[in-house]
Amino acid sequence: QVQLVESGGGLVQPGGSLRLSCVASAALSRFKPVIWHRQAPGKEREFVAGVAGNGATDYNPSVRGRFTASRDNAKNTVFLQMSSLKPEDTAVYYCSYFDTWGQGTQVTVSS
Repeated sequence: QVQLVESGGGLVQPGGSLRLSCVASAALSRFKPVIWHRQAPGKEREFVAGVAGNGATDYNPSVRGRFTASRDNAKNTVFLQMSSLKPEDTAVYYCSYFDTWGQGTQVTVSS
């Protein structure tokens, strides 16, 4: 079973940027999307972005225009470029593929 490992989280000031990575331990199927989710303290987990095998993307309206999801199938890696970060983006970010989830990476946006 494929394993996923997220990285790239951290503390950033409002308006700043971060790039998250999700590395899979095996090749990603071109026919299955990789999904980014997040869960803020006291809130339910929510969809952030999805990237299909052909690079097509979909976004939560709250992040559209600020976040960009991309995928490098050759490196079994999916990225989430986050810009113009806001305090409300603070959450643990997870990637998922089929029914496999990574351990998450913390993103904190604070001055």
